[in-house]
Amino acid sequence: MKVIASSLRKGNIVEQDGHLYVILSAENIHPGKGTPVTQLDMRRISDGVKVSERYRTTEQVERAFVEDRDYNYLYQDGDGYHFMNGETFEQVAVPEDIVGDYAPYLQENMKCVLSMYNGVPVAIELPQRVTLEIVDTEPTVKGQTASSSYKPAMLSNGVRTMVPPHIAAGTRVIIMTEDGSYVERAKD
Repeated sequence: MKVIASSLRKGNIVEQDGHLYVILSAENIHPGKGTPVTQLDMRRISDGVKVSERYRTTEQVERAFVEDRDYNYLYQDGDGYHFMNGETFEQVAVPEDIVGDYAPYLQENMKCVLSMYNGVPVAIELPQRVTLEIVDTEPTVKGQTASSSYKPAMLSNGVRTMVPPHIAAGTRVIIMTEDGSYVERAKD
């Protein structure tokens, strides 16, 4: 199925020169002069080689037909990350390189979308936002305005992020899984 390059997103699978590639990042670049382009950083599924490609935003790219199914995350062991289909109770082990940067955000029983190509998992999509607890951060300094700056904090999953000055240790916050950025305080 052909799609325009600018519509591709992280996690999509494309076919090029007989190989399948998973998109690691997609950025649409609009220079002041010249043609807008889409910069794709991709990983070849067969051997893990990373490549960068640039397409004109209106150029047609072959998107591979993959089946997206909902799975629940179970656990991680030496074989990878284990997921279960909630309807068929079929379990799938997903290799570490496919989960990649999303690994710290996986939580038990979390609903994820696995992209399957010929029965083999090739990409994963997590919920956009997760709720985590701040385990360590600098103390609040009186007189510091909330809009001026952010301070470093450690999340319960071991990831460092930046939070507003009024957030203290023990606070539950909502984080974007794509880049680990702070969204807002969790409303429990």
